[in-house]
Amino acid sequence: MKNTLRNTTIALLTFSSSAFAAGSAGASGSGLLLSLFIGFFALIIVCQLVPATIMLIGVLKGLFGRDSKEVTTH
Repeated sequence: MKNTLRNTTIALLTFSSSAFAAGSAGASGSGLLLSLFIGFFALIIVCQLVPATIMLIGVLKGLFGRDSKEVTTH
């Protein structure tokens, strides 16, 4: 059991180090995947900025807008 665990650990470490050490020949698909990953997070940020901008405009209108009620003195 101990030898099996040791051999498995060595095999996994060897595979992972060789996978990360691959040259540019195998990295052709990672550009698209990275672009999609970054684009997904950019989409999340944009989707959060739209309601935040609408709310900011509403707050600014509330602070600096004219009151609908005018004070009259008789």
